[in-house]
Amino acid sequence: MTSTSDSPTLDREFLPIRAKILEIAAALDRIERTDGLPAGDERMKQIAQSIELLGGRDSNRARAVQMIFSLPYNESWRSDFGV
Repeated sequence: MTSTSDSPTLDREFLPIRAKILEIAAALDRIERTDGLPAGDERMKQIAQSIELLGGRDSNRARAVQMIFSLPYNESWRSDFGV
């Protein structure tokens, strides 16, 4: 493959991104083949929401994806965990 990009960053990141996307696709294929995709499972909803977000143009994708997988802030976390 030859680079047609004027972006050294894209040139550097393309193959690792491609590999990670293929890894995700393979994992979803394995889930579907063995267990079926559990439509009501919150984790599958989070995965689908994250994949959809990645296709957008938001420059804060990493933060947005992290928030999808994060619990809401709990002000009483210290007492809940005995800290």
